[in-house]
Amino acid sequence: MKIAVPTAEGVLNLHFGHCKAFTLIDTDPATKKILSSVEVPAPRHEPGVLPRFLGEQGVNVIIAGGMGMQAQNLFNQQGITVVIGAPSKTPTELVTDYLAGTLVSGDNVCDH
Repeated sequence: MKIAVPTAEGVLNLHFGHCKAFTLIDTDPATKKILSSVEVPAPRHEPGVLPRFLGEQGVNVIIAGGMGMQAQNLFNQQGITVVIGAPSKTPTELVTDYLAGTLVSGDNVCDH
């Protein structure tokens, strides 16, 4: 399973659509372990670009602080699970919590 986390300065960027990079983390859900991690630059923000870009990267899950409903719907149409309301932690901490079933998510910090 590949998990994407929008990042800035090594932690979750709370506004998904305006991040400069994504940390892509390959995991083994059976063992709940991280296999590898790489940061890739985000493409230019335009409607529909990020769901297509992350889908092409093989992403299965996105952990975000906030995300607009249109983006959530586009990801869901591609079969990509969206987790919103995540706290500002490192991608490794967020993915470790997600795999362990202990990721605490709150309100969507995006209002559009």
